[in-house]
Amino acid sequence: MTSPVGLHRVVEPAGVLPQAAWRLDASPEIAANEVRIRVERLNLDAASFRQLWEKHGGDGDAVRAEVLEIVTSRGKMQNPVTGSGGMLIGTVEEAGRRSPLGLRPGDRVATLVSLTLTPLVITDGLARWDGRSEQVPCDGWAILFARSIAAVLPAEEDPQLSLAVLDVCGAPALTARVVSRYVADRAREGDARPVTVAVIGGAGKSGSLSLAAARRAGAGRTVGVVPVAAERDALTAAGLADAVALADARDPVAVSTAVTTALGVPADVTVVCVDVPGCEHGAVLGTADGGTVIFFSMATSFAGAALGAEGLAADVTMLVGNGYVPGHADLALGLLRSEPGVRRLFESRLAAD
Repeated sequence: MTSPVGLHRVVEPAGVLPQAAWRLDASPEIAANEVRIRVERLNLDAASFRQLWEKHGGDGDAVRAEVLEIVTSRGKMQNPVTGSGGMLIGTVEEAGRRSPLGLRPGDRVATLVSLTLTPLVITDGLARWDGRSEQVPCDGWAILFARSIAAVLPAEEDPQLSLAVLDVCGAPALTARVVSRYVADRAREGDARPVTVAVIGGAGKSGSLSLAAARRAGAGRTVGVVPVAAERDALTAAGLADAVALADARDPVAVSTAVTTALGVPADVTVVCVDVPGCEHGAVLGTADGGTVIFFSMATSFAGAALGAEGLAADVTMLVGNGYVPGHADLALGLLRSEPGVRRLFESRLAAD
C-alpha cells in the first residue's frame, strides 16, 4: 500500500517515518500519488555543510566524497551528525495520476521539504561540484510524496537565487506571524510600546529575510546581531535593521548586552538564524520576560535551550521553526522582489560562493 507520507519507501528501520529512517528506497518507479524530479541542484543545509567543511578541514574533495557516500548509502541526503539535509531544484519528469501536488512534467520546481526525507539518487558522481559551497550542481532523481511540498520556480528569477531564498522561506513566514501577533495584542490592549525584534545572524539568508519580515509585520525597532565587521557593514548598507550590533552568538553576555544596548530594552522576539552550536543561552538572555525565542538553526541544542532558560529563570516561549508556514514561499519571494537590501545580500552571497 502506498503511503501519502512515504512509509512504503522506508527500508530500515521498519515502522518509522522517512525522515527518521536510516535508509530509503529511492528507486525511480513512482506510485500513483508520487512525483519524480530530475534533479538539477541541491542546496545543503548551512549547519550540515559547516560540519562537513570543518570535519574535513576545508578539503572540498573530501566533502564531495562524503556527501556522495551519504546519498548512496542512505537513499537520501541526511548528515548523520547534524541530522539535517537541505532541499533541491529540478524538473518534473513524471507525476502519478493521483498526486495531489498539482505538478506537471516539465515544471521546474524547488522542493520545500527536507532532503532528510526525500528519496534521492545521484548519477553523475557530483563531478561538477568542488565541495566548497552549499549549492551542489548534480544530476539524478528524487521522489516526492503526496504530503510533500514543492513550488514552481518563477521564470523571471535566477534559479540559484530562488533556491537560496526558498531554502529558508519558513523563517520569515514564522517571524512575521509571531511579530504580527505581538503588534495586534499591544494594539488591542492600548499598549503603545513598540515591538522589539532581534535577529541573531541577521546578515545571513534566513536572518536578512526575517529582519525584512519583522519590519513589514509591524516591528517598531529591530537589531541584527552579526559576528564580524564585514557582515555589520553589509547589513548596515542593506538597511534592513534599525541597528546592527557586533557580538559572538556563542557569548551569552555579549549577545544580551548588544541586543539591550541597541534596542534600549531586551527583545520581545529573538530569532536565531546562525549555523553554529552554542547560541541558545545568548538568545534567551537577550529576550524580555514574556517574550519569544524562535530557533531556525539546525545546530540548535533544544535540550540546551530548555535547560538554559530554566537555569536563567527566564519566562520565555521557545519555538522550533519547522520550515513550513502556509504561504511561506510566496512571502519570501515577495520580500526578495520588494526589498533591494535582501536581494543585494543574497546576490553577494551567491557571488562569493
